[in-house]
Amino acid sequence: MSRPLVPGLITEGGTDELFLGPVIARQLRALLDDAPRPVDLMEVERGACRMIKDDDRIRQAILDLAPNCHLIFLHSDYRERDKAVRHADQDVIPLIPVKETEAWLLADAQVWTRVRGADLSRLPARPREAERISDPKAVLRAVLAGVNHRKVDEHFATAGNNVDLSMLAELPAYAAWVEATSKALRNHGFL
Repeated sequence: MSRPLVPGLITEGGTDELFLGPVIARQLRALLDDAPRPVDLMEVERGACRMIKDDDRIRQAILDLAPNCHLIFLHSDYRERDKAVRHADQDVIPLIPVKETEAWLLADAQVWTRVRGADLSRLPARPREAERISDPKAVLRAVLAGVNHRKVDEHFATAGNNVDLSMLAELPAYAAWVEATSKALRNHGFL
């Protein structure tokens, strides 16, 4: 008999949600490959509140997700880092890039080879360099400047579904999140 796992996600914005939702689901599936018994990974539930709101509203969003979710991931970029950390506990895991989520979208050049008109020369030479970029949003816009059939944010879900997780694992902040997630899965008896 399998056991369900429902993840929850509260982000700073819609584009972060488009990318991180698929990445969370894919990473959880990869981690659960080592589960001692079958786990049914359910769809990532999204919080109604954004991390840029005040602490009371974030706390309420967590409480709203908690009855349905085993783990809740709180995403914030570096400017709001303290907010996510303040709400962390064994069921609530911060998901914080070094700078911005857009850096994670730049880690795997293969994602962008499929996008006609993308300027691959703007991408970092190695995945680990993505978190060293001072303005990842500007670099992502430059990569996609020649792509005229979509807005930049329309590529977030595609990237989330296709980014190589092993490339993301080279990013220190991503690796730290995976370790925290693994620990939470062990604490809840999934691993």
